[in-house]
Amino acid sequence: MNGIPTEAGTKLMRHYLPEQLSFQSWEELEPFFAALADREISTPDALMEWLRDLNELSAAFEEELAWRYIRSTCDTTNKEFEAAYDFFVTAIEPNASPWFHQLNNRLHQHPLRDTLDKNLYAIYLRAVRNELEIYRSENIPLFTEIDQLKQDFGKIAGDMTVEVDGNELTIQQANNYFKSTDRTLRRSVFEKIWTKRLAAKMELNHLFDKLSLLRQQVAKNAGFENFSDYCFTSLGRFDYSKADCFHFHDSVEAEVVPFIRSLDEKRRQKLSLEQLRPWDLDVDTDGKTALRPFTSGEELITKTITCLQEVRPQFAGYISIMRGLGHFDLDSRRGKAPGGYNYSLAETGVPFIFMNAAGSHRDLVTMVHEAGHAIHSFLENPLPFNKLKSPPSEVCELASMSMELISMEHWHIFYPDADDLNRAKKEQLEKVLSTLPWVANVDAFQHWLYENAEHSHQERAVAWEHFIGRFDSPADWSGFEEVRRHFWQKQLHIFEMPFYYIEYGMAQLGAIAMWRNYRKDPEGTLDAYEAALKLGYTKPIGEIYKTAGIRFDFSREYVRELVQFVKVELEKLN
Repeated sequence: MNGIPTEAGTKLMRHYLPEQLSFQSWEELEPFFAALADREISTPDALMEWLRDLNELSAAFEEELAWRYIRSTCDTTNKEFEAAYDFFVTAIEPNASPWFHQLNNRLHQHPLRDTLDKNLYAIYLRAVRNELEIYRSENIPLFTEIDQLKQDFGKIAGDMTVEVDGNELTIQQANNYFKSTDRTLRRSVFEKIWTKRLAAKMELNHLFDKLSLLRQQVAKNAGFENFSDYCFTSLGRFDYSKADCFHFHDSVEAEVVPFIRSLDEKRRQKLSLEQLRPWDLDVDTDGKTALRPFTSGEELITKTITCLQEVRPQFAGYISIMRGLGHFDLDSRRGKAPGGYNYSLAETGVPFIFMNAAGSHRDLVTMVHEAGHAIHSFLENPLPFNKLKSPPSEVCELASMSMELISMEHWHIFYPDADDLNRAKKEQLEKVLSTLPWVANVDAFQHWLYENAEHSHQERAVAWEHFIGRFDSPADWSGFEEVRRHFWQKQLHIFEMPFYYIEYGMAQLGAIAMWRNYRKDPEGTLDAYEAALKLGYTKPIGEIYKTAGIRFDFSREYVRELVQFVKVELEKLN
């Protein structure tokens, strides 16, 4: 990779673009696209130079968009940040999209394309061909409108607060009260949160209506029957089919849901309740107060670095680099978008982690999850082109979910008390399995949403109740039926990243297998983990999983095998 050593690792050095490119107008950028389109390419060396310059342009473009998105999510109330992001998606992206298409087409049709190393570039060229096949110019303004609407969800959710004990709290902060041993307080907080959420239910329903209509039009323009089919292709799912997703749903329903429901029944008995209610699902069944692994975002970073130092020192070094550059925004606050993410920065080479930490155990898990993504970013950074560093989510989530379980072996950094550590591990393993039904639930619901495009709000609610009935806990929702019908509205991905969810389930299975290997051979497993992630997206998913020492498999038999392993490990903690 052409670059210069910095404290951040390897930063892409600009040779084609000026260092002070401002991205303040399309007129400033267009000449660089036009020059690449017109350049003569007569030798293999000239093709490689052209690819390097295209990569430099793409990396600078993506990083500029990244920073504008990051700033807008860190402060949804900042009109300057909002305007900067909106300008990019309305005035820069729509103009750049036809040029990127033209440049992709030039590469695809160039006679020297076959001189590229197939071991390194076959997947890249396949992705280019796929992008060309689904590209439609009439979709460009639709994508712009979709991007703007997606921001609306963050604004709506980011502005939600509730008052508890005289304090104004974000929803993320208020969620900590579901660990309280005071059942009356738990119910009160549940009611306050959902009074706030339901006040926005029609706004969110109408927002989704607009998104769905635009997405269906995108699909039809590209020649697909529905957005579900389009999205499967646009996400580059070459290694499995929609039918495989439905088989995954069935496997989870058959092998995971009964075990989760048995855990809920044990919970009901230990709490001496006639019925579990929605606010009873997170409290400690032995009446202990909530785990508090840290008290501030800064402490969370410090402890994460110490924990990763025990896993593998270079992993801790990566997070330290990010800390030195200020590439974190962790604490929950009003006016901050919901959720959490690791955003890879194509030019800098050092990612940014965003989350809404409120001192809970779940926040610790989110942090090591995002740290797994960050480690992945560093490991694949030496690959020569940005397109080679864009593996599908089935691989990206393997990196993050594996780190959740691998790091768990070193959580004494967060929980020096042995009893707390045992509780944390038990909670993690139960969540690992309960994640699978929720993933199946959300994925199945999304397929229904877009394969039944003309549905009403009432039909949407009924469909959600059907899927949640297949996969969810049998808690008693009496008196809160409206909450249950709109529970889907809290899932960010449905609004902002449609169909980016089944990957969590597939990767969770892979992560369990990685952890099983780690328990037997820590160093060998980490070597395989690194080797797999360093591949970026130069190999098919199955080959990357094989390099990691595991299988890309979501058959009922494999699900049963991995669930059984987790069951045994859980029994050791009881």
